[in-house]
Amino acid sequence: MAVTLKLATSLDGRIATATGESRWITGPQAREVVHQLRAEHDAVLIGVETALADDPELTVRLAGHVGRQPARVVLDSRQRLPPESRLAATAREIPTYVVSTTPPDPRLVAAGVRVLQVAAVGEERPELHDVLAALAGEGLTRLFVEGGGQVAGSFLRCGLVDAIEWFRASIVIGGEGRPGVGALVLAALAEAPRFRRVDLREVGPDLWERYERM
Repeated sequence: MAVTLKLATSLDGRIATATGESRWITGPQAREVVHQLRAEHDAVLIGVETALADDPELTVRLAGHVGRQPARVVLDSRQRLPPESRLAATAREIPTYVVSTTPPDPRLVAAGVRVLQVAAVGEERPELHDVLAALAGEGLTRLFVEGGGQVAGSFLRCGLVDAIEWFRASIVIGGEGRPGVGALVLAALAEAPRFRRVDLREVGPDLWERYERM
């Protein structure tokens, strides 16, 4: 399983203001690159908090795109994704998975959502190694992790991130903003995940930094 983490942040690593406003931190050129990256992966993954706050579609929206759409995956321990959400409403057209720690909710199943039940860890969150194994069992081996901060932190904490695609806007939000990466609970710098920058580009007003795990 190859896992790529996408971050779209302010200069100080924030993905939203204290009130949750996040559209749009980065510009249209950066967002177009994100759509290109989505198209290169088997599935796009977010946490349920992002799904509830943004009601995204997580589709590839590029002019002239005729290829397949990546599957959509939501980490959702208690299956809070509404059946009327955009993801569930289009689940019969684009494969959509909810990864839960509880048995499948009949309302989501009726909408066409594929519910995968995995083991729970602290705070009843899905165990990420089991999540990746379950997705691999569905034939999804190139995963694009898009958010939010807790999800990013969890994948990094478990050592599961192979590459980072980081888009940085030239704005500063401040400490009360929501961090792009949640708590890693590090006791020493030696424990910090380490990456090597392999590319740096300007995309419109933003920077696009690419990293690989060391």
